[in-house]
Amino acid sequence: MKNKFNSLIAFLLFLFVSVGMSAQTIRGVVVDYASGSPLSYVTIGLLDKPEIGTMTDSLGRFSLKNVPVGRHTVQATSVGYEPNIFREILVTSAKEVYLEIPLTENIQELGEVVFTQRTNKDRALNSMATTGARMLSVEEANRFAGGMDDPARLVGSFAGVVSSVGNNGISVHGNAPHLLQWKLEDVEIPNPNHFADISTLGGGVLSSLSSNVLGNSDFFTGAFPGEYGNAVSGVFDMKLRNGNNQKYENAFQIGILGIDFASEGPFSKKHNSSYIFNYRYSTTSFLDLGGNLDYQDLNFKVNFPTKNAGVFSVWGTALLDKFTNDFEENPDKWEFMDDNKKSRAKQSALAAGVTHRYFFNNNAQLKTTLATTYSSNDASEDAFDTKMNSTPTLDMDTRNTNLIFNTSFNRKFSSRFTSKTGFTFTRMFYNMDLQMTPFRNKPLETISQGDGSTNLISAYTSAAIGLSDKLTMNLGVNSQILTLNNSFTIEPRVGMKWQASNRASFAVAYGLHSRMEKMDVFYVRTAGVDSKPVNQDLDFTKAHHLMLTFNYKISDNVNLKIEPYFQSLFDVPVIADSSYSVLNRKTFYVEDALVNKGKGRNYGVDLTLERYLDKGFYYMLTGSVFSSKYKGGDGVWHNTKFNRNYAFNVLVGKEWMMGSNKQNILGANLRFTLQGGERYSPVDVEATMEHPDKEVQYDETRAYSKQLSPMFVTNASVSYKMNKKKVSHEFAINILNLTGYEEFLGHQYNLKTGEIELYRQATVLPNISYKLHF
Repeated sequence: MKNKFNSLIAFLLFLFVSVGMSAQTIRGVVVDYASGSPLSYVTIGLLDKPEIGTMTDSLGRFSLKNVPVGRHTVQATSVGYEPNIFREILVTSAKEVYLEIPLTENIQELGEVVFTQRTNKDRALNSMATTGARMLSVEEANRFAGGMDDPARLVGSFAGVVSSVGNNGISVHGNAPHLLQWKLEDVEIPNPNHFADISTLGGGVLSSLSSNVLGNSDFFTGAFPGEYGNAVSGVFDMKLRNGNNQKYENAFQIGILGIDFASEGPFSKKHNSSYIFNYRYSTTSFLDLGGNLDYQDLNFKVNFPTKNAGVFSVWGTALLDKFTNDFEENPDKWEFMDDNKKSRAKQSALAAGVTHRYFFNNNAQLKTTLATTYSSNDASEDAFDTKMNSTPTLDMDTRNTNLIFNTSFNRKFSSRFTSKTGFTFTRMFYNMDLQMTPFRNKPLETISQGDGSTNLISAYTSAAIGLSDKLTMNLGVNSQILTLNNSFTIEPRVGMKWQASNRASFAVAYGLHSRMEKMDVFYVRTAGVDSKPVNQDLDFTKAHHLMLTFNYKISDNVNLKIEPYFQSLFDVPVIADSSYSVLNRKTFYVEDALVNKGKGRNYGVDLTLERYLDKGFYYMLTGSVFSSKYKGGDGVWHNTKFNRNYAFNVLVGKEWMMGSNKQNILGANLRFTLQGGERYSPVDVEATMEHPDKEVQYDETRAYSKQLSPMFVTNASVSYKMNKKKVSHEFAINILNLTGYEEFLGHQYNLKTGEIELYRQATVLPNISYKLHF
């Protein structure tokens, strides 16, 4: 045993002190942006190393060998296509780089062509997107301060998004986080965050989707294309990347927030099949987060190309969370009413599927997916008296399983016309039982209860039309029906873009969008022995989206984007004669009868000024000025809970090449966030004092009329990457909320003083980590 231990230590020391660097490879494939078909005979080269170049083969594949460690810019050019430039490509000694480069066919006559280069950050991956879309780079999630390798936290720095510190819920244009749709591999999935929906519905602590397996993805803030249904706020459309099909690569990371291991490589080099997976287990016991958090997650994808039958892939993501609160067993130390509660929760979620893609010879692609999603939440809570006698206050056991079939057919008929048509059938199985007590020492009462199944069926068609060499149009329509109550929608979508010059473009898009409520809402029951569901006739929440975009390329590395928008929501579920609206929903449950009589309106302007990483330096300035109002069942317009009025972010970072051969990278990144303060309703002191449990009551006739002082948060990260021969090491320090801003979490009744106090808490998340690539 001692010899084996010594051998292991020697091996690790060898990995760490090994000197010299082996040249690395950049591989990938070039595809047509509209159809996804591979493009042959495309010239690929490094702008910063002109001597390194190659050409794609008959399957669109390329390989750039002997690429030095560091940042590089890759350019792809082909006759009849607009050049595309991929910036910020990080090459390390231990890992090959794989790129999928889309090229847009030029619709001008060849003799009139004036080439306009594009960069990989100029547009969304979805070719039908007109406005309100941004491509999310996984490399940014690793680099930007406050990203914490979490794509949900990363988009918090984007224009139009308001973020929090204690959770990663995404509020887009003043909408509640639960109105955002999460998609993975073209399938809508449950909230993919650890400890989801506990503090904020639609958010969690950290994403369960690892940056080790995620590919570049799209994030939409409004007026999204026809293929996106069941969403009224925004869409996070994420992709898993394929593993390396030529060589084995591994990564191990240990840090305060967890340990994880990732691996990828070929199943068969001859058939270009590959696998990739990542497993993570938490070590958050080092942190003071108000309880014991234990989480783990797994992400994977295997890819099987065939000679004549297309490409098959099997993919999945899963998480498991456990939580127990910090319960004080000495009643003399209880300060607030909730201090006498002992709670536990166990959550699990997964999404898995089989996807098949088949490319026809006529620039057409058929993509079909059969998938399943599952989520469960098992929670209980007990209240203790001063003699340590307990009574239950919460008992929840919910299970939701979806079986999903979707298929889409995409064809590029010419450089001026591309169409995409698709269909999705979702069979939803549910088994839920939520019981709560109205007051302590009272029996539990059923809030929602249901067991059965129903269907959500949707279909869409959309087309991209080149009206001229500078003017393009996107047309589409989406429809969906919920068979539970036969709610039905037909939703038109339209967008136009004018390329006014090589540097400036204008775009406008409109869409009608809708979203169904979570299944538990439909099964809220009336009190009593013969309780019955009261919300089964609820219709979709609907919204008109209108968004404009002005994009100006100040230079090759600096881009300005301005996006005014207007959103009108209607048929919003509200409580009759009350200010309550699901647009403000924060908790994981609803306990009242709802009617589709509410409204909402959000309008404002988003601005992004970005300098892409070049010569080791980048910055991004984003700003949003907006108004978010809603009308409840009382017929009165109120501020929404998420109406902060403004949000500004400044991100800046610098990299230095270090070492004798300039092979190591020192990076430092900062993010400053200034947002309007949190909104809340005035406390009804008299009603609170009369409440048996002294549960804080609010004056809902003046819902969210109060606003706290502005929120200022600073995030920072420092990293050092050491590139050795076939091995790389990375040491990093990431700190979320460096300045210790205290977020507003509500009000509490103080048992010792008899006063109602503002409850604020500073969540500071530091993560010191070490990562090994080998």
